[in-house]
Amino acid sequence: MIPRIAISADTLTEATNIINERDASFAPRPIIEALIKSHALPIIVPSVPPELAKNYVDQFDGIIFAGGEDIDPTFYGEEPHPGLGMTYRKRDLSELQLLKEAVKAGKAVMGICRGMQLINIGLGGTVYQDMAENPHAELLHSQKAPGNLPTHHVTTVAGSRIQQLAGDRPYVNSRHHQSLNQLAPSLKVTATADDQVIEAVESVDSDQILAVQWHPENMYKHDQVAQNIFHDLVARATKVAERN
Repeated sequence: MIPRIAISADTLTEATNIINERDASFAPRPIIEALIKSHALPIIVPSVPPELAKNYVDQFDGIIFAGGEDIDPTFYGEEPHPGLGMTYRKRDLSELQLLKEAVKAGKAVMGICRGMQLINIGLGGTVYQDMAENPHAELLHSQKAPGNLPTHHVTTVAGSRIQQLAGDRPYVNSRHHQSLNQLAPSLKVTATADDQVIEAVESVDSDQILAVQWHPENMYKHDQVAQNIFHDLVARATKVAERN
């Protein structure tokens, strides 16, 4: 059985150089390739009006919420601060509803960078709109090294899923200017950087959700830990497919 993994698409707000079209939907090619390597069937899901999102849920066994622009802070009860980057509310609306439907339907869920932040917000948490607002942040979290290379370590929580996949002290890449603030009630922190910035979260009472702040899709070709994270999603999605 090949599980079907949805990738919630980003939107290219600038005109493409092929057909001069704005607002084209796309998914990062490395995520697609990492899923294929893990023997899954990728499905790209574009941003749609939120009332349509539930119609996608039966089409996949697991879903990845990937990286991208900042999330509109009004979704977690704040107005925009000076350090906020570009937002795209249409994507936020679609993904937040898609997350709600996927969680309700028992699908396997994975978050990458913005995706981890979206999951936390969608389940009732908040983020720091810029790392400068996080009183703990001391490390360089938006690396200047090439994105496929690691730049700082994280420490995993004993007995957590991410520890099983990545070990006690994985060396990861880092490309974010926001971080989790208040944690959603249904999530637990399972990895932090040395400055206590949250680097991974998981479901409190199940294996449904695993999200990381770094970008394993940029390292999977040469880093087994990165590929393990995709293997894990596919394994969890396979259980969903068999159950259904």
